[in-house]
Parts: sequence; structure tokens; C-alpha cells
Amino acid sequence: MSNSTDNSPACHAVILAGGSGTRLWPLSRLQLPKQFLTLNGGESMLDATVGRLSPVVNPEHALIITNEVHAGGEAYQALKDYRTICEPVGRNTAPAIALAAAWLQQETGDDPIMAVLPADHAIRDTAAFQQALRTAIAAASDNRLVTFGITPTRPETGFGYIRAGEGEDTLPVERFTEKPDQATAESFLSEGNHYWNSGMFVWRASVILDEIRQHLPEVHEVLERIRGDWAGEDDLQAAVNRHFADMPDISIDYGVLEKSGRVVLVPCDMGWSDVGSWDAVHEISDHDEHHNAVQGNALAIDCHNSLIHANNRLVAAVGMHDVCVVETPDAVLVTPRGQTQRVREVVSALRDQDAQEHRLHLTVKRPWGSYTVLEDQPSFKMKRITVDPGCALSLQRHQHRSEHWVVVDGTATVTCDDEVFTITRNQSTYIPIGAKHRLENRGQIALQLIEVQVGDYLGEDDIERFEDIYGRA
Repeated sequence: MSNSTDNSPACHAVILAGGSGTRLWPLSRLQLPKQFLTLNGGESMLDATVGRLSPVVNPEHALIITNEVHAGGEAYQALKDYRTICEPVGRNTAPAIALAAAWLQQETGDDPIMAVLPADHAIRDTAAFQQALRTAIAAASDNRLVTFGITPTRPETGFGYIRAGEGEDTLPVERFTEKPDQATAESFLSEGNHYWNSGMFVWRASVILDEIRQHLPEVHEVLERIRGDWAGEDDLQAAVNRHFADMPDISIDYGVLEKSGRVVLVPCDMGWSDVGSWDAVHEISDHDEHHNAVQGNALAIDCHNSLIHANNRLVAAVGMHDVCVVETPDAVLVTPRGQTQRVREVVSALRDQDAQEHRLHLTVKRPWGSYTVLEDQPSFKMKRITVDPGCALSLQRHQHRSEHWVVVDGTATVTCDDEVFTITRNQSTYIPIGAKHRLENRGQIALQLIEVQVGDYLGEDDIERFEDIYGRA
């Protein structure tokens, strides 16, 4: 059965969703990066990426390559309806693409064409994207490696460039250039025949695997080990978990495309953005009459060319010009426009301090619901916990803390060692240090409770799991 819904040759989509999105801090965090967020109203970036495939490619057949920390944590709900392969560690695009190509061959019993698309890009002109995708699929059916080249609109130094020759629907690729300096970027625009490297590709699974075998033998060797375990009736994910860390950290551009003679380019003008900074978010957002992008609970008075993004508290800006202000419950970013790429310096500093603000939001999503830290002191921590109907936390115990639970809404089914009982609104219970316990919501409405942890260590890694319906370790 074809998985295409128009007259293009059959194609499968592989969506790369394993990035960390550090440049959009504080909204994007290590455990919930930008591809799972909604930046400009409507749907998440991942859902938008999958949705724009139709009618050229059937969105139901999309394969998501992500990181296990996302799939088992804050991004669980965003990923649960998709087919996914989880990388135990990040190894860049070449290993992820090799794994996806091998999986598609095994899954289809054929040699499918695959469109490889990042999950965190914005495209305003969907029709232009779909036409470019049709052109790329046709070229890939002729055993070409196809890349999408974006017609540049400015001498951007934050993107890679591709120089292409002359042609009609597709152009022969002559040279790749990584993120040039300002003078070089300006010369590329004046010279012409240079395109931004979009990071979107289309090719046959067998063709890219053959190129990987030639140019990246170390990737090929690890992939063959994964395939060998898989052929021995091992679970694919188990085989990936066993061997994937041995993959080199290398991009498909550097490892294969810059060395191959099969690469062609489809020139595109589709309102594309890699949404790689808050400047880029401002660019793709709706603007008021003063070219401000005002989002959420925000007020801009006498402001121009600014981004004011509020998620929780009221943010009021007066007389601000060319700035970006981004508010979350636990962090506020203020930076001039034009310097938002430097946000990565903030994330690096937070990482060096081992501050949780680069990893988690104040409200942390989990497969079963969410928790919000209300107070965090050296000897105690308070949380508001929400458990969705029909959901349950893992059966677990802690070595360093006790827990006190007070139900404020709904009914909790509690396991504490050998006891199973229920508590309802205005009732409470106590979980001693070392007790095996579980919290469940067997009701029809959300369960909400206040948890007080008391102990000498209150880190989230003090969890020993015995059973978990979500498959977390």
C-alpha cells in the first residue's frame, strides 16, 4: 500500500526531534526543548512539521527519532501518538538517519524513499514546501541525495551555505560552507547561486545507507551490530540501547553530503526559519502596528520592534525598542535584538552552576500528569501534584526522604508497602523513608494533592522504581 496521498512516489517521513533547543531558553529547557513547544499559538512545532506533510506524504506513517530523556519525561504526551525510536544518547544526524533508514527497510520490506525533516523549523508557505517535496521525491527516485536550499534574504552568518550550479528543477551541488563570517556571507549574496542549508533531505534508504557505508564506516559498523541483534529477534529499542552509544558524533552533511557525488539541491522560497533564536521567533510571529510581537499576558506601551513573551505573570514594557523579553514562572530573559544568539552563554553558565533552570521548568510534565515545585529548601520541598484520570506513578521508594500527601481534589488510591487504600479531599497520608509506594488516580477527574518532602536529600534521582506502566527505568 502506498503511503502517499497524491501522485508522488511513495515516501516515508523521518522527523528528527532530539535537539536541546538551548537558544530559546528560558522557554525551551533540556528536558522539554523547542520542538515540543507552541511558540506562536496553535500546535507544537513537532505537530506542525508532521501536519504539513499531507497530502504528499501520509502523516500517520511518520517516524520520530528522539532522545529517551524526552520520550520518557516531559515530552511523553507530545510523542505518545507517534511511532518513535529513542536514542539513549545524542550522536548528531548521521547515526540517527542511518538507524531510521535501516528501520524503514525492515518495516516496509522494501527500499522506501525517506524525507528527513527537523522537528523544530517553521515554514509559512506550506504549498511551496509541498511542491519542493514533490520535486525532491522525484529526484530521489532516481537515486539522488536531495537537499533543500533556501533562497537567502540577508547575509546571515548563523546558517550554513550551499553553492549550486545551473539546472531546472534540481541543481548540482558544488560546495558546502559552514556558517561564514559577515564579509563572506555578503559575497555569497552578491555572487548568487548560494542557498541556506535547511537541514531537510530526501533520498532512498538504500542510497543513503550505501553512502554511509562508504564515507562513515564507523557508523555502518555499529549499525550492523544493531541489525544483527535485531535480526536475532531482539527488540529494536533494546538493540539500540545496547550499541548506539558507540556511534560517532557526526552530522550527515559533514560525514556524507560534502563527500558524495550524488547530491542535488531543490531551490526553495517557502518562508522558512530554523527558529534558532528569539530574533527568529520575532520574525515569524504576528506583529502589531509598531512591529512588536506581544504574546501571552503582556502589555507594550510605546515599544517598537520588540518581542514581549509572557507565560505566567503580567509583563509590562514601556518605551522599549529592539529588545526581547521572555518570562516564565522561574526565569526572565532580557536581551537586545541582534544578540539573542548569546542566550546559549546563559545556558552554559547555568549548566556550570548545576542550576536546574536549564533542565526543567517549575511545572514539570510527566507521563501521568505534572508537578509544580512550590517551595524548595535544604531540608524540605513542597510540590503540587496533578495525576490525570486513569494514570499512576511508578511503584517506587526513596532512601533519603519521607513524603506527606494532602488531597485537595479528587480521590487517590495509595499503595504503601502491603497496604492499598484511598484518600479523598481534606484527607492525608504519610509515606515513611524506604517504604514502597504508589499513587494512582482511578477516578474520572484530575487528582490534585500537595506533597511535602522531608529529608537530607531531595533530588529527583532518589527514586528506585519497581514497576512502571510507562516503561521508565
